[in-house]
Amino acid sequence: MRRFTRTLAAAVLTATMVAGTAGWASGNPQRPVTGSPAGTAAWVADGLPDPGSLTPDQVAAYFQGLGEAGRQRLLREHPDVVGNLDGAPLALRYAANARTSRGRFAGQQVLAYDPRGRGQAVLVLGDLATAAHVAVIVPGSDTDADHLTKLRDKAIALYEAAGGRTAVVAWAGYTTPVGVGLDAATGTLAEAGAARLVRFTRGLRAVGAAEPALFCHSYGSVVCGLAAGGVRATDLVAIASPGMRADDVAGLGTGARVWAAKDPDDWIDRVPNVEFAGLGHGTDPTDPAFGARRVPAADAHGHDGYFTPGTSSLRAFAAIAEGAAR
Repeated sequence: MRRFTRTLAAAVLTATMVAGTAGWASGNPQRPVTGSPAGTAAWVADGLPDPGSLTPDQVAAYFQGLGEAGRQRLLREHPDVVGNLDGAPLALRYAANARTSRGRFAGQQVLAYDPRGRGQAVLVLGDLATAAHVAVIVPGSDTDADHLTKLRDKAIALYEAAGGRTAVVAWAGYTTPVGVGLDAATGTLAEAGAARLVRFTRGLRAVGAAEPALFCHSYGSVVCGLAAGGVRATDLVAIASPGMRADDVAGLGTGARVWAAKDPDDWIDRVPNVEFAGLGHGTDPTDPAFGARRVPAADAHGHDGYFTPGTSSLRAFAAIAEGAAR
């Protein structure tokens, strides 16, 4: 009874904070973008296979069988599908998204661009096709095609810290919460994002890219926690996490190494680590009982300071990305 009372009290506190009476919660409900890429109806009407029915491996095999002329035809006629099809050739996707984004990301390698909703985009630093190591950064709230600066800065910092030897992906590939409101306190958007992340990592494998390490920031760590059993990854790093929807590392169902980082003055530490009636995301991954390897972060500051150049956390991230951390 005493345990139930504590859990209920924590849940009420969570609900109070989410409702905004604690002063930090504000946000607009979001509808996740899911399913096949934009332009699928025209693609299927052209007699092409329904993208929603193909695995990334099947997509890769399909494009391999087309020949160069066939691939270029699809690039010209259906760039919105080609650019967002996990398993399609990397160079073809870059070319397709350069067309559909109309210079929005000039000079950058855009692996995915979906203008629906608030917009999603996936940017790549380095040579994803040949890099021995790949890192994917999964962001939290308020990230979309119009708000990529913080995510891209993190990607640049990690790319430079790893000496340019690791390809880094800034993966704004799911519908994130806006603000810290009900969406951020529940798993609905994370569940949709997890399905997209699983498919994305399998798409990397389908085109021969190295198995990635996932760096999951804030609400992005909820996405990674829900995706853990299905993603192809060497490492999962929970950064400034409100919880991963699992009681411990074993509950994630992954063979990847699991790491956790939280600095001393991160406001996320004031969020109750409960999961009750759909609210909250469970155990703090930095709790020793969770079983994750701890990333040093004593010299990082705030909720977004973990990728600051010169910090011990960024040095540790680079070592993890390169497979050098133990």
